[in-house]
Amino acid sequence: MTLAGIFQSGVSIQFYMVLATLLFSIGAVGVLVRRNAIILLMCIELMLNSVNLLLVAFSTYFGKADGQIFVFFIMVVAAAEATVGLSILVMAYRNLRTTDVGLFNKLKG
Repeated sequence: MTLAGIFQSGVSIQFYMVLATLLFSIGAVGVLVRRNAIILLMCIELMLNSVNLLLVAFSTYFGKADGQIFVFFIMVVAAAEATVGLSILVMAYRNLRTTDVGLFNKLKG
């Protein structure tokens, strides 16, 4: 079933707004509370995906493809960000033997 079919079946735009807000809040709390760099990257991706969900929902609701095209570019940038972030994390793990972001200040100079 497509997203347009879901809108026709009775799911309102408010459902997607509440779901995206919940996902974004979970991601924001994860970024603020957790110290593990892998968890931080996952929470950032969760926040990006909640914004993507809203863009696609509003794009479908208003019948325009602009939001869906924008989501494609966000996903490309997020994939590149995840690749670079994970490669930096692997190199930091090799040097420090931990993924705790509090210890990354040892990498200075």
